[in-house]
Amino acid sequence: MNVRRLDRAGGGPLWKQLQSDLVRRLRSGEFDNAFPGELALVEEYAVSRHTVRQALAQLRTDGLIIAERGRQPRVATAPEIRQPMGALYSLFSSVEEAGLAQRSVVRTLDVRADGVVAARLDLEASIPLLYLERLRYAGDEPLALDRVWLPATLAEPLLGADFTHTSLYNELAERTGITLDHGREDIRAVVPTPAERTLLHCPPEAAAFSIIRQGSSQNRPVEWRHTLVRGDRFGLSAEFSAHTGYRLTPSPNTTALTQAW
Repeated sequence: MNVRRLDRAGGGPLWKQLQSDLVRRLRSGEFDNAFPGELALVEEYAVSRHTVRQALAQLRTDGLIIAERGRQPRVATAPEIRQPMGALYSLFSSVEEAGLAQRSVVRTLDVRADGVVAARLDLEASIPLLYLERLRYAGDEPLALDRVWLPATLAEPLLGADFTHTSLYNELAERTGITLDHGREDIRAVVPTPAERTLLHCPPEAAAFSIIRQGSSQNRPVEWRHTLVRGDRFGLSAEFSAHTGYRLTPSPNTTALTQAW
């Protein structure tokens, strides 16, 4: 067996290097049939068993492997984030309910003009809009690419917010006093573009959900949002019966609209 070399002269902690390389190999499908045990990794990387256990502990925390005492680690099936249709749901809460840590990487937060979006918000084309683009993570893997526009005259205080681990609606309520009380969503399946697939780490065969939301406050449109969610990690659910048809209800842990997204 060829020893895989780690950088022992300044490349960071060995366990972290090992964890990163194992994630790379997981994503490439190298471990689809079987994941190596601790002793095999000790030999393959020429590191201590303690180093291997630190790396595997992080993979367990990120939901990438399942490692039980006395059993060889195995690749975990990615949990599916489920949302009740028609409910005022919280994506962050649903991620945490699946046992995964959630965070966001803010790609853009600025003020700009967009005539097409302005028209959807019943505004003049030249009206400045606050634009927020985030890559939403569930565990170590991306879940959604989220883009939202709001009238800058209302939402400019949000420019000072840290959106890495907070919801837009909480910040909107706290910084501007605005809470959304009505909305509409249109959901359809789409094929991600090559750039979107790379950004979201979508498998080649996976489609995505395109979710377009318009949110209002006191009958005034204040939000237009487009969210692209990985179809292999996200699902929608509804209840129905022969007597009442579909009944769209939130799950017990669903938060109010002001805490959603």
